[in-house]
Amino acid sequence: MGTDTAHADLLRGLNKPVCAYVYDTGALRDRVAEVRAALPSRATLLYAVKANGHPEVVRTMAAACDGLEVASGGELDLARAAGARRIVFGGPGKTDAELAAAIESGALINAESEHELRRIAALGDEPTVCLRVNRAHGGLRGSHAMTGTPTPFGIDETQLKKIPGVRVIGFHLHAVSNNMDGDAHAAFVTDALTWSADTARALGIDLQVVNVGGGFGVDYLSAARMDLTALHTVDVPDGIDLIFEPGRYLAADAGWYATEVLDLKTTHGRTFAVLRGGTHHFRLPAAWGYSHPFTVVPVDEWPHPYPRPEVRDTEVDAVGELCTPRDVLARARHVERLRAGDILVFARTGAYGWDISHHEFLRHDPPEFVLTRPGSQPIGGVAPPIHRSR
Repeated sequence: MGTDTAHADLLRGLNKPVCAYVYDTGALRDRVAEVRAALPSRATLLYAVKANGHPEVVRTMAAACDGLEVASGGELDLARAAGARRIVFGGPGKTDAELAAAIESGALINAESEHELRRIAALGDEPTVCLRVNRAHGGLRGSHAMTGTPTPFGIDETQLKKIPGVRVIGFHLHAVSNNMDGDAHAAFVTDALTWSADTARALGIDLQVVNVGGGFGVDYLSAARMDLTALHTVDVPDGIDLIFEPGRYLAADAGWYATEVLDLKTTHGRTFAVLRGGTHHFRLPAAWGYSHPFTVVPVDEWPHPYPRPEVRDTEVDAVGELCTPRDVLARARHVERLRAGDILVFARTGAYGWDISHHEFLRHDPPEFVLTRPGSQPIGGVAPPIHRSR
């Protein structure tokens, strides 16, 4: 995100002190089109709602993608309200009410255990499911391994069996979050197709669906992201619905977290920019242990009678308003000039930003949520916001 006049004026025009998430629905659609073009022909593209469940984001993705992947009853409600053409429901801790709602809505359920399969069967009418499998070999590297290691996700592949009362049509094989190696991902998908065909044959399953989940990675310290080119070379057998479920890759670059500097101070030789915001809004840097880059949007107006704190040509730690030393978004980031009242903008925060954060800690006011008008340019190039809310 640059510092051009258009988006800077948008941010300066927000409620004071500024604290907001800005989501660009045009950027969401552009990324969906890019990903769809890179996937194998006839592949199905679903958006993982867990990445960003803002209703406008979900509506945009329901229209742009083939459908939505959800992992709770609340996300299922969002998907239905958004008019999703297709819904896949996953997650290891589904309640009976959630399973019943998923079946009633026509969602395809990814069953996580033998016990869950029996619970689904008890709901009657032979519901259609895929088996989520924790294979012996995960096959990919990333920030979080889902398979190939002990996790609560899926059925151990040595324990697979058919359960009366459900109709199994395929497998869910999501293996990892935030993989950066596109060639390795393509190899994983090809192997998943082969494994699924062999396993279905052994179990007497009429294989129709192979769901390889998401896991397309972005690098929060640079502009790098996984190169999808190799995925287009994957050969999908006739009659197989190959499903991809990315979230982060689709939404990350369509969001920005903007927050005003409330104070600047130096303690024991270290300079801190104290923000109107923090990890209760954007938890990812603290959760993953990295320093998130930011851009300074200068605000020249200073309507106060007292001196304005300012630093020049120095490193600062960008910290939040919470009463904990762990409330840190960035450490040792160099600034040419920074003043109280300026705005820090953290790019690539459209996924796993607000949605994974501990909003109620200390009960600070939430950020504004600003949805920009559809367009193919970043925030700086689009019209004024179409929607603002708390």
